[in-house]
Amino acid sequence: MAILLLLLPLLVSAVYGDEKAFIGVNIGTDLSDMPSPTQVVALLKAQNVWHVRLYDADRAMLLALANTGIQVTISVPNEQLLGIGQSNATAANWVARNVIAHVPATNITAIAVGSEVLTALPNAAPVLVSALKLIHSALVASNLDSQIKVSTPHSSSIILDSFPPSQAFFNRSWDPVMVPLLKFLQSTGSYLMLNVYPYYDYMQSNGVIPLDYALFRPLPPNKEAVDANTLLHYTNVFDAIVDAAYFSMSYLNITNVPIVVTESGWPSKGDSSEPDATVDNANTYNSNLIKHVINNTGTPKHPGIAVSTYIYELYNEDLRPSPLSEKNWGLFDANGTPVYILHLTAAGTVFANDTTNQTFCVAKDGADPKMLQAALDWACGPGKVDCSPLLQGQPCYEPDNVVSHSTYAFNAYFQQMGKSTGTCDFKGVATISTTDPSHGSCIFPGSFGKNGTITNGTSLAPSSNDTSLGCPTQYFYRSCLFTTSVIIGAFLMTAVFL
Repeated sequence: MAILLLLLPLLVSAVYGDEKAFIGVNIGTDLSDMPSPTQVVALLKAQNVWHVRLYDADRAMLLALANTGIQVTISVPNEQLLGIGQSNATAANWVARNVIAHVPATNITAIAVGSEVLTALPNAAPVLVSALKLIHSALVASNLDSQIKVSTPHSSSIILDSFPPSQAFFNRSWDPVMVPLLKFLQSTGSYLMLNVYPYYDYMQSNGVIPLDYALFRPLPPNKEAVDANTLLHYTNVFDAIVDAAYFSMSYLNITNVPIVVTESGWPSKGDSSEPDATVDNANTYNSNLIKHVINNTGTPKHPGIAVSTYIYELYNEDLRPSPLSEKNWGLFDANGTPVYILHLTAAGTVFANDTTNQTFCVAKDGADPKMLQAALDWACGPGKVDCSPLLQGQPCYEPDNVVSHSTYAFNAYFQQMGKSTGTCDFKGVATISTTDPSHGSCIFPGSFGKNGTITNGTSLAPSSNDTSLGCPTQYFYRSCLFTTSVIIGAFLMTAVFL
């Protein structure tokens, strides 16, 4: 079943000092069918994505991004780090070829020097700060240093004892690198780049971290994590990690370097050892993360100070090595098909909401089959849902079970009622989902469908003389006799299920 996502406009208005906080997106290229640069840029513009991070400085991509207004972070790949860190000429040539040749037409605003060098390429750590300084010096020579910031992304694993955040500190074995690095960021007005992955923290916690805490789902006050030293309450893993980084910097007497999260996301598919790498969880995490950033929520340590964040990532990268989840962090497939629909209805007017308004009503997991059957009886009877697609031989007959059939009927009713409040409950056995339940040739009301056009659920309410309502048992997954008493009972349930 093709499950869709629509990436939505990603410009935000929260402010850190004079800088606007934003949601951006990373663009990886480990795809067997990588779209052309012009196709990538067309997708970015169509989705109103105004901030991107590249893992290199590909000339064709930078040319395609010219005159678009999209702000671009380019990268020095790890394999080039040793050469640049040891040679002023090499650094100057890199800047001339990858920056000066493209600005101002291409709006390059930052250079990420390496990626997670301390943990991924520790032998290059001794030249990391030198590489940053030499790149910066080349920018100064071209009067570009005020426009383009220089930093390096770190894995959050360099932070030790990350909870409580107030006790966190950077791995002290890296002090000879981190201390001069942070002083460089401070003196140049740059920021700490940090990769934050609550998914991995959750997976590695052996059940200690609740899934809801990782996904930004609301927690009751007694379930919030409390820092005993500061009495600050943490409602999600993301904030705890970011604050741990702030406290780690303050431990080294650095208190005025902001943080930009250069990678964060959640995989939509995993192997058997990754049961929580699902479309629904990826949707939940990324949707809640976006709302968290653009609402200027900040963190408990710095409330109201939003942390700009790049979603990882634009495309699913099918050429990445195992596990399966590594190939499934993307918002889109290579052909531009969205993987799922971000649920942003509460994001506010500053952030354009889901223009397709694709939400669906589905049967709740674990719902009582008898309750589902009763609700299905009602929907296909007094609810006036056209359940003919559930007839044997019709597109939505399979899978032939009460969960599948009731999901179709619940959603059809929900759509024909204009998704109004209270029309997706059915005595507690239904719930709203942003995951399209369509499958195969069974296209649910409200879905884009295979041809990309939205099926209009409001057209599904049958007319008063529609004879398809006469025997709804045709649509049921089990054989039974539908009697007059059941019809009467269904009418009596009208108030219950509305």
